Amino acid sequence: MKLAYALLSVSGALLAASPATSFAPPPLHVTTKQSSRSTSSSSSLQIMSTKAASPNMPSHSPATSLPNQIYKWRGYDVRYQVTGPANADHTLLLVHGLFVNSDHWRKTLTGLQALNDELHNDDSDNEKKSIRIYAIDLLGSGWSSKPSKTDPIAQAVSGENGRFTDCDSTCYREANPTTTNKMRRPTKIRSASTLQNTPLGTASGGNRLATSLELRHPLKSPYNFYTWAEQIADFTHDIIHSNHNDDNQDETTTASSSSSSPPKVTLVANSIGTMSSLQSILDEPQLFNGCLVINPNFRELHMAEVPFSSLTMPLVRQVQSLLRNNGHGLFASLAKPSTVKEILKEPYAVVDAVDDELVQVLLDPLLTPGADDVVFDTLSYSAGPLPEQQLS
Repeated sequence: MKLAYALLSVSGALLAASPATSFAPPPLHVTTKQSSRSTSSSSSLQIMSTKAASPNMPSHSPATSLPNQIYKWRGYDVRYQVTGPANADHTLLLVHGLFVNSDHWRKTLTGLQALNDELHNDDSDNEKKSIRIYAIDLLGSGWSSKPSKTDPIAQAVSGENGRFTDCDSTCYREANPTTTNKMRRPTKIRSASTLQNTPLGTASGGNRLATSLELRHPLKSPYNFYTWAEQIADFTHDIIHSNHNDDNQDETTTASSSSSSPPKVTLVANSIGTMSSLQSILDEPQLFNGCLVINPNFRELHMAEVPFSSLTMPLVRQVQSLLRNNGHGLFASLAKPSTVKEILKEPYAVVDAVDDELVQVLLDPLLTPGADDVVFDTLSYSAGPLPEQQLS
């Protein structure tokens, strides 16, 4: 029943449990920043695309009142929000879950800013620790670009490229060679595309063995945890570190040079943001302090998690294919405020948190062109890393 619910409740992909805390932001200037990161010898942004974020994106988030800012990543638009003092003591990057967006962190963003304001106004002698908070829309989610998975540019930016030792020349369509050769990937942990006899945990705290763990997206889609992991790492390098360095250049200080070094970032992840964040830390640990995980997604549709997979996965694949090819009407019928509100009440422990504002800020980006294709594409992602494997 759980498997059928996960496959057929398309908008049920909104079901990341609430990253609730109650955490208002001072007005910021809207800016557009391009990636300047050089991971090998060239910028990661020399690939250009015509796929931009939706022109319907509001200038400010209606949930947080923060400006919606755009990061130009590998030719695509990535929306993000930021609040908190420059050069704060701590830096957080909030990574959302399945088919939601950075507005899902609305209470966290506003609540942490309120905490910053409280610390700023506190005249006691207690040590004050300010926080800079970023929240990002992953590629294909929220107000970020949603390219077709078959777009040569999207294929070229996939984080699975160059990831697997047995797949560099056999597993992927060749993208435009001129375009591909201009792009360099971040550091990444490489492995075979299928892991054998991988030890995993159980819900009861026991152990089990996954005899075959497939890491590649079955559709060769760019919407995979490796792409999002590289997006997180590039954003940390290009935006968070760049903002820190820009602020330092604007200040006159007598502090030692070490005090102005880019901050290590703490990731806060929900649902499928967990696997993306953990993979980013595995790939480039020098960028991060660690990851706070809130209600991770345990990949119930992963072939290593589906019971009796040799028997059930063919049926699962058929349903996934049916949804991709014929499910757009179903998606349109479910993508209504009343339906989304009822779906969201399922994972939310505090049902009153599912208010009209939450429903609207999560639903509006799902009505933009390409969003339904990303939904079905990701529902077909019955492979990729598992959190137990990443933590082993």
